[in-house]
Formats: sequence, C-alpha cells, structure tokens
Amino acid sequence: MLLSSTLLMNHNSYRSWKVLSWNVRGINAEWKWNAVRNKILQCGYDIFCLQETKKECFDISFLRKFNPNCFDCFDFLPSIGASGGILVAWKSSCFRGEKVSFNDFNISFDFSSAHNNVSWLLTCVYGPCTPEGKLLFLDWMKGIQIPDEVDWLLLGDFNLFRKPEDRNRDGGNLNEMLLFNEAISSLGLNEIVL
Repeated sequence: MLLSSTLLMNHNSYRSWKVLSWNVRGINAEWKWNAVRNKILQCGYDIFCLQETKKECFDISFLRKFNPNCFDCFDFLPSIGASGGILVAWKSSCFRGEKVSFNDFNISFDFSSAHNNVSWLLTCVYGPCTPEGKLLFLDWMKGIQIPDEVDWLLLGDFNLFRKPEDRNRDGGNLNEMLLFNEAISSLGLNEIVL
C-alpha cells in the first residue's frame, strides 16, 4: 500500500491536526487491515481519511476489522461499483464532526475541537480518473466558496498532477496540470509538502 495524498489549506495559521490521508486501493482484502491499523496507531492520528475504498457501505462491525477502538465516529461516501469510495473516521474524544456536504468525489465535515471548540472544515476527495470527470471535478473545485477566515483542509487523491515532475513516468496532460493549478490558485490554497 502506498501513502499518497496532497494536503491543501487556505489559511495562514497552521494547526497541529494529526490527519491521515491514504488511497488504500480497496479495503475489502483482509491482508490490508493490519497495515491500516498499524499505520493509524504508529503515528497517533486523530482523524483518518481513506480514499478508493471500493466499498459501498460501512458499519461499525466492518470498521473494527482495521479501525482502532478509539475511532468511534465515522461517515463515508460509497463506491460506485468497484470504483471510488471515501471513509472518514475520527475520535469523539478529540473532535465533534458534522457532515456538511458531499458529491460523487468528495465528502466535507465541520470539525470542532472537543478541548477548545476551535472549528475547521475538512474536505476529503477522490478525484475522477476520466478526462470528462476531471473537468467536472475541476469546475466543482473552482466553485468552492470558503471564507478566508475559515480554517480548511482539503486532502485526498485528486488523480491530477501539479507538474510533470510529480509523475513517476514521462508524459501527462499539461492542460489538466494547468487547470488543476488554476483551481488551487483561485481558492488561495497552500500546499503542505509531505
């Protein structure tokens, strides 16, 4: 499994949120469950976001197969057939979370700290792979309206690249890269380099 994500934020003050974003390329295989649980525990995350779950539905009994018990809240975006799907889980001892929006490729939450009531938004995406889907996704992304004073974390697998060097092989659609960078710029996002 590969830890693969981009984190983007629209506010100048960075917080110490421990958030895992991981394209798991399917969570139904039993051999993946220990790897996911171990990564969550090893790094002490408070929230985890899994993309490309390839699962239509989650319940607490399935979550217990890979999810440490302290993650007692979750919501998900179902896969469409064997494609896509997002799972977001968090510790209620750290955050109160409320789903505020979703569509075919994202799910967004308003999180409030259980310790000091500081609130922020988290949007987890799994971008489409088709050229047509990518254009729809980028149009949606450019249309997001988040006030500047709101802390917002946008993360996930965008299925897009910012520059040719980000690819592990030569090539790539330069027009898609330009459009992705334009959308990032229009939102005033800052990439958090991993």
